[in-house]
Amino acid sequence: MFTVNFQSRTPVYMQLYENFIRMVSVGAIKPHEKLPPVRTLASDLGINPSTVQKAYKMLEEEGYIYSTVGSGSFVSERFDDNEAGKQIARKELKGALAEAYKKGISKDEMHQMIDDIDVLEGVKN
Repeated sequence: MFTVNFQSRTPVYMQLYENFIRMVSVGAIKPHEKLPPVRTLASDLGINPSTVQKAYKMLEEEGYIYSTVGSGSFVSERFDDNEAGKQIARKELKGALAEAYKKGISKDEMHQMIDDIDVLEGVKN
């Protein structure tokens, strides 16, 4: 279910956060489904429970999960498949834009590329 890559430069708590978003987007986790307890997930992944707690806290602050005292954490209804997919697409696009900029593509060129997509969309419809 959840996985972490210890070789990645992405912090483990952020990997858990992104794993959650991805699993919801593909339907692997449904609204109101119970998430693994913090200690259980930490033990399964070989990480510190505070790392899992940090990811869960982020998800809860953003409304993706909710906690019930004595029962655990659950997926909220905030997510629909479309929103989860958009969340992943935004993160991937932001990374791609940052990389393109580092490699010398100007903001004007990027804007032109976006305008070209709009033109192509008009042709498809």
